[in-house]
Amino acid sequence: MSLKFDISFAKSAKLEGGLAIQLKLAGDGPAAGVAEADPAGIVARASEIGKFSGKPMTTLDVIAPQGSPADRLVVLGLGKAEALAAHDWLKAGGVAAACVRSMTKVAIYLDVPGLTVGGAEAAGFALGMLLRAYSFDAYKTKKGDDEDKAPKAVKVTIVTAAHAAARKAFAESEAIAGGVLLARDLVNLPPNALGPVEFADKAKELEKLGVEVEILTEKEMRKLGMGALLGVAQGSVRPPRLAVMHWKGGKAKDAPVAFIGKGVVFDTGGISIKPGAGMEDMKGDMGGAAAVTGLIHTLAARKAKANVVGIIGLVENMPDGNAQRPGDIVTTMSGQTIEIINTDAEGRLVLADALFYCNERFKPRFMINLATLTGAIMVALGNLHAGLFSNDDTLAGQLTSVGEVTGERLWRMPLGKDYDKMIDSKFADMKNTGGRYAGSITAAQLLKRFVGETPWAHLDIAGTAMNSPASEINQSWGSGYGVRLLDELVRAHYEG
Repeated sequence: MSLKFDISFAKSAKLEGGLAIQLKLAGDGPAAGVAEADPAGIVARASEIGKFSGKPMTTLDVIAPQGSPADRLVVLGLGKAEALAAHDWLKAGGVAAACVRSMTKVAIYLDVPGLTVGGAEAAGFALGMLLRAYSFDAYKTKKGDDEDKAPKAVKVTIVTAAHAAARKAFAESEAIAGGVLLARDLVNLPPNALGPVEFADKAKELEKLGVEVEILTEKEMRKLGMGALLGVAQGSVRPPRLAVMHWKGGKAKDAPVAFIGKGVVFDTGGISIKPGAGMEDMKGDMGGAAAVTGLIHTLAARKAKANVVGIIGLVENMPDGNAQRPGDIVTTMSGQTIEIINTDAEGRLVLADALFYCNERFKPRFMINLATLTGAIMVALGNLHAGLFSNDDTLAGQLTSVGEVTGERLWRMPLGKDYDKMIDSKFADMKNTGGRYAGSITAAQLLKRFVGETPWAHLDIAGTAMNSPASEINQSWGSGYGVRLLDELVRAHYEG
């Protein structure tokens, strides 16, 4: 069960039982909130006995502390002050959230002696708590003993001198959390509950936040000539959708920035069917579309001063008698033709039409697409970085930089004419796969043929959007990767 944190900020807190969390830097210095939470000074002795030195994200837990008005004290290490980065505050908040357990009242002391804590740091800490509290158990009818004991609501007071600034900054943190958790929900939902139509309905709900949402059906896409996207969908009884989300928070004359997501709600591989083992994970093959939807939610919820377009291509790839075959040739909206070599290389077909449509209709300043596109990117990078491909060094540099800020790291991969030759076809303008080698790169080379001269980046998030390693701020199978990254990109470079 997800914990529900009722978070407030104050310059002091009256401790009457409950949990007190004190932050501490590495070394012999005192923790925050000593006078209020630990007037008897027992933490110093407990730290010595427990060999606790305040290393990053380590904790010291003291039950029934003598002389303290709290029932429990937790000291949370931050490491060295000079090494602290913005993302570390989220991680610390996540560690704090994990310490709550059965407590219903929590006071957290942030102002460590020797460290300046501002509103941004306090709000980041609170965001980490919200992200860590998430769990997906909507389909569980029986709860474990620990879950039965977990409180439904926890009152959290974050004590800091920067309480006023923190309160203001936290409004944006809540918007970010809402977007990330929406993306996680979408990835975690079972495929029988989230088909293309249901996903489009989720996008439509963003109208409540002031987003303009348009849903294109199979009929409209056929008129537009989206033969690549429709080819993927033709084997499923569930009809495809293209959702167009438009947030108009900038000046009317300003061209929008655009984000495009692959939304294959379930991927069997089609006629080139995948092995059965682990195929259930293919419910997450819409992680790119989930991230774009979560991003638009965040931008609208925090009233971002930017014009932003989000487009998601929603299909199901099934091996029906009507499914496309290896050897088929499809005509894209751009007029270019693609020979189908492998029906499991389907995400790039969906994106080809979505990218071209976005570019033609909205003339954006840039386009960034996100897709759980290739297993090959996981061979190259594991699940610690997403692959970054781009035709624009400035955009690539901005993405890499904000990835370091948010902890959603990217690694730039090559593009080039020699790789382009690998997808040349004898029978069509291109083929949808160049074979086993350089699989992530040749997929990106195909996408590049549909963006023209517009600055563009392709993020291959196959290793980071689902089944990624548990962390201080995420214990869920679906990570929501990309929402915070792209929100920071917009915030840092494209607002105002």
